[in-house]
Order: sequence, then C-alpha cells, then structure tokens
Amino acid sequence: MILAHKIALDPNSTQRTYFAKAAGTARFAYNWGLAEWQAQYQAWKDNPLLAKPNEAALRRQLNSIKREHFPWMLEVTKCAPQQAIMQLGDAFKNFFAGHAKYPRFHKKGINDSFALDNGQFNLNGSRIRLPHLGWVRIRETLRFTGKILSATISRTADRWFVAIVMDTDQTLTRPAENQGVVGVDLGVTTLATLSTGEPVPGPKAHQAALKRIERKVKFSRNWRKAKAKLARLHARIANVRQDATHKLTSDLARRFHTIGIEDLNVSGMVQNRHLARAVADMGFFEFRRQLDYKTAMRGGSVVVADRWFPSSKTCSRCDQHHPEMILGVDTLRCDCGAVISRDLNAAINLAKYAASSAVSACGGEGAGARRKTRVKPAPVKQEVNFVHVCS
Repeated sequence: MILAHKIALDPNSTQRTYFAKAAGTARFAYNWGLAEWQAQYQAWKDNPLLAKPNEAALRRQLNSIKREHFPWMLEVTKCAPQQAIMQLGDAFKNFFAGHAKYPRFHKKGINDSFALDNGQFNLNGSRIRLPHLGWVRIRETLRFTGKILSATISRTADRWFVAIVMDTDQTLTRPAENQGVVGVDLGVTTLATLSTGEPVPGPKAHQAALKRIERKVKFSRNWRKAKAKLARLHARIANVRQDATHKLTSDLARRFHTIGIEDLNVSGMVQNRHLARAVADMGFFEFRRQLDYKTAMRGGSVVVADRWFPSSKTCSRCDQHHPEMILGVDTLRCDCGAVISRDLNAAINLAKYAASSAVSACGGEGAGARRKTRVKPAPVKQEVNFVHVCS
C-alpha cells in the first residue's frame, strides 16, 4: 500500500528562504516545460517529421541549457526542476486519458512546492537532511515503516510541510470491530446520516469563517497583510474540515466491516451555484478517499452504489419507488405507512445494497476484504436487520 505521511517542518529563516527558492525553481521549470511542450506540439502539427514533445526529452533539454541560461537553478536541489517536469508529464497523461483538464501555468504563491526522490534526503528521527541545506527539524517521526519513495515539501499559508511517500505493508493491528453493515448517506445539511440512525453534523468551517474575510485595495500595504491573514484563515478552515472527516472515517472503519456509500457526482453538484459552496464545504471527495484506505487497512470493504441508484426515492421498508421525491422534500411518506427521514431512508437502502453486494457465491457474507465499485446487487438478497425510525 502506498501511503503518505505529511509532517510540519520547523525551519529557520535561512531554510525558509531556501524552500521558497526551490519552490520558485520548480514553478519556473513547470511553466517553461509547458510553454516548450505547446511550442513543440504546434511545430509537430506543422511538420509531422518532427518528434512529439515528451517529458523525458524536455528534462534533457533543460539540463543542457540551465547552466548557461538559468544558472540560479544550481543553487537548489536538482530534483526541484526535474520532478516538476515529470509532474507536467503526468498532467498530460491524465489529460489525454480524460481524467483531468489541460495543464495550466502555475502562479506564484499558489500551491508552492517542490519534490525530491528518495536518494536526495535522509531521515533521522525528528530530522530530515536535504541537499544544499543540511538537517531540518520536523515536528514528529514517521508513523509507518517501509520503503521510502519520495518527499514533497509544500507551503500552506506561512507554514512548511513535508509529505513523505512510502510503500508499506503495515496495517492497523486491530481489525474492524465487525458491528455489521452500515449505510452512509452524505448531505449538505448534515455531513452524514448512518443507517443506524446516527446523524453526524458537519463543521461547515468555511461558512462559519465567511464574516472574517476582509476586502482591501489590491497591492496596498493593508491588502498584503489581509492576504497573509486570509491564507492563515483558509488553512484553519481546511484543518477543521480535515479533522471532522478523519474522525468520521476512522470511526466508521473501526466499527464496521462493510460500508455502503453512493458514488456522488461532486463535479456536477458544484455546478449548481446555490449548492456549490455548501457541497465544497463538506469535502465529499476527501471523505471517500480517506474511507477507502482506512477500511483497507483494517480489512474491511467499501461498497459504492452507482450514482443512479435511487437510495432516496425507494422506501426502505417495502421497496416502493417514489419518483416524486425531489430536492427539498425531507420526509418520505409511503403507502405502507412508513414515515421516515429522507437521509435515514437513503442510508438504510445503501446498507441493504452493501449487504447484498457482499454476499459471496456460496451465500456467505463478506467473503473478502476488497473494495467493490459500482457492483450490481446479488440475485438473492440477504436479510439484514435495520432500525427504522418512523412516526
């Protein structure tokens, strides 16, 4: 399993200056590579006899000219520009595969970072040794053991962090408590509603901090102060959101061996200008990402229902379909007499879906600790006891 451990650094003023210079070098190399890629691709379209651009050729080209044209690159680690162009190559691979948009030029002060391969740094307890710089203090030691692959040093507001990527087979010593199957319905009013009837409120960190965002005249002295203050505020918002997500996903992975969730179309949801801010504030993508690796580490599984699965429009008691259930209707009232919260109803249906999908070929439950994505329900539905909150 590939895991990354992000740790806060404790650099002095000289080390901070070096980090900023290395991040600037990486940003310049990425932008240079993107401009060269575009120019060489246009030249290839005009003359197909020329070679198509690729990241390996761009790295060789930069190495051949940097001493003459960009001598200041030699003041930082050679990995900063080289890894930046490799990241550009990955960006184009994702674009051609249809997984991402066309790469864009990087701007100063936004996601400042640079990467190192595993031969360019050493770890010793609460210290990391970097080229051209020496030992830098880190706030904690690594939590995992395994083969170290790379490291990325990045800035968030006025703080620097190192994310160490490693390949490890280390799993949590305690498996899931096996409290059964649970369905989790995510929402914007409540972060999550469990099929057990437990609501999990979201922190709504961005909404709570909106009044603290100041407007200043651009490039004025007060504007620069406000910009730095705003960066710290957004970092705090992200930390509050991450803390809530980590607590929820850790609790779910610890308690349940099978978890059913929906494959939400988050990119489509944020297109709605009335819901975009609320959806982004809940962090659905991060919830899904954390839940996947935490359940895998405990030997559990995540069953993802297709985004067209009618979890909210199907009565969890009698399976009757209610197409009239639209956004804004919070309670489902069925002909069978069930009166149940829309979110709880969806969570129970997701738990049923997860339970039926976890049935093995011989009829047993939970045949293996594997993640199932967009699987169809088993032909024979497994009977599971769920709590119905009706009035």
